[in-house]
Amino acid sequence: MSTLVHRVFAGVLAVLLCACGSAPLRGTGDLGVVVERATGQLTLVDTSRREAYANVAGLGDLSHASVVFSRDGRHAYVFGRDGGLTKVDLLEARIVRRVMQAGNSIGGAISQDGRIIVAQNYTPGGIKAFDADTLELLSEVPAEYAPGQFSKVVGLADVPGNRFAYALFDGGEIWVSDFGDPRRPQTQRFKAGAQPYDGLVSPDGRHYLAGLFGEDGIALLDLWRPEQGARKILERYGRGEEKLPVFKMPHLRGWSLAAGRAWLPAIGRHEVLVADAATWQETGRVAVKGQPVFVMASPDGRQVWVNFAFPDNGWVQVIDTLSGQVVQTLQPGKAVLHMEFTPRGESVWISARDDNRVVVYDTRTFRQLASLPAQAPSGIFFTSRAARIGF
Repeated sequence: MSTLVHRVFAGVLAVLLCACGSAPLRGTGDLGVVVERATGQLTLVDTSRREAYANVAGLGDLSHASVVFSRDGRHAYVFGRDGGLTKVDLLEARIVRRVMQAGNSIGGAISQDGRIIVAQNYTPGGIKAFDADTLELLSEVPAEYAPGQFSKVVGLADVPGNRFAYALFDGGEIWVSDFGDPRRPQTQRFKAGAQPYDGLVSPDGRHYLAGLFGEDGIALLDLWRPEQGARKILERYGRGEEKLPVFKMPHLRGWSLAAGRAWLPAIGRHEVLVADAATWQETGRVAVKGQPVFVMASPDGRQVWVNFAFPDNGWVQVIDTLSGQVVQTLQPGKAVLHMEFTPRGESVWISARDDNRVVVYDTRTFRQLASLPAQAPSGIFFTSRAARIGF
């Protein structure tokens, strides 16, 4: 009897080991996705090995796609320009669920507790909240800023307390919606200024900033003291100066707070604006090669990497935040669209759309470490974002 039991146990163990061998266990802390806009698919990547390990197709129009991650880093939620919202399992490399939630969408966010996915929409203007497990529609907040008038929604960001802050481009307002009850959100409205075009939240979740396209300056809302309303900061920047044509709007989500200062792309100028992060007063400007699009700080805050609008979109420059000087100029490839640092910042991944590749650089030596093929890559998103407010 004992021999039979041992044989059965050994057989079961062998089956289990075989199963494990065919599907090795994998953590999620060093994974990520590269958006391939030309093919409507994601390339799943391992940032430690600097390699792709799978592709997931069938995600629709990804021309301006963005991605957020579940708290455990296993699932990616992909917001497509065509209004598609897709939940992707990074470990099984498959689509879990996909819904068409709007006619024209441009990003989304995940709640502090990880239970709610919110999409921001151009058409129809407003936001929609979904259950993170099932993608069931929970509620929506139409961006009706005046009777019968609806606005495009931009700059959506999660903030503490299962709230979401966002801007109304046509309405000139910042709204903060509280999803404490996901089916009955409560919304506060704040005047912002003319045509807020994007927004971001500070790393501690206290301040929401909305860039203004229709006038000089930036709207700042203190989320710890919302009763004070939004106020204008850096309002004299650009006033009375000759402005260049704007070839591509900068992305505020790519603005940075590093070394006690804010590093911001100057609209229509070949400059990075530097401001004191406590007083929000301008302290300097850094001349750069072109019109900045993303101005992104390394995790330790020592470097700021900048990419540019056409015709300088084949270049990237690195600013040392201690000296405030450009210390390196790189040429990763044609049409650089996005940059993403690994969780601890030892390397940065850069998409070169027209060269159909993603280039990886060492942030200390600026040496190229790898080049990964990808079809017209645009956004790069790593699972380390799951632990960050506003990402």
